[in-house]
Amino acid sequence: MNTGNGLDLRTALLLLAGAGGTYIALLHPTVGVALLVGIGVMTILHVLLK
Repeated sequence: MNTGNGLDLRTALLLLAGAGGTYIALLHPTVGVALLVGIGVMTILHVLLK
């Protein structure tokens, strides 16, 4: 739980995963396109299932 002193563990994990995904996408553009499509599909499903 975040008490206002620094980052929550989930936030830090999401930042780390985002940074790793961005780095891989920069090195391998085809993987970046696949990640973008996957994130887009997951986002659309998340919005539709709310």
